[in-house]
Amino acid sequence: MSTEEVQTTQLNNGLTCDLPASSPLAKLLKSQRTWVGPDAKKRAAILRKSKSIAIVGASPNPSRSSYFVGTYLLQSTDYRVYFVNPNADTILGQKAYPDLASLPEVPDIVDVFRKASDIPAVIEDVLAIGAKTVWVQLGIWNEEAAVSAESQGLTVVMDRCLKVEHARFNGGLNLMGFDTGVISSRRAGR
Repeated sequence: MSTEEVQTTQLNNGLTCDLPASSPLAKLLKSQRTWVGPDAKKRAAILRKSKSIAIVGASPNPSRSSYFVGTYLLQSTDYRVYFVNPNADTILGQKAYPDLASLPEVPDIVDVFRKASDIPAVIEDVLAIGAKTVWVQLGIWNEEAAVSAESQGLTVVMDRCLKVEHARFNGGLNLMGFDTGVISSRRAGR
């Protein structure tokens, strides 16, 4: 009989079971996300009350998602948009800043297009300038950084596209055939 270590795992349905710690299922369940950020109403409120957005990791390359998001924000919203990239002078005709500390104001939202391992350093920079919200873009996940940031008073949205969320909450996704969930005869405010 094996004396292998056993772990008690809680499943998504609320039930628990004991699994060998080395089993593939135990490893998969351990890797699942447990952090949950703001719900849809809170994300909509963040976007509604914000006036300025800094895009960290903004790219002057039109094929990059940060360029597409920047284009959308400049053309479809009245946010003050700042691009942060130490290797660029301008992006989309706007001045690019080398870091968050160089911005002319503290942005309401810092939208992050950096790899997951860079998120803790970005959070340190966000805390240093006094911004209140970090929005980590779709496909980027660092649960430990999110928990740490929240414990230091930041609001964190992670693995969500700011452009998609803004368009969804303002009826803009219907142009592409998506059901926005907005039932109204007029467009919502910004």
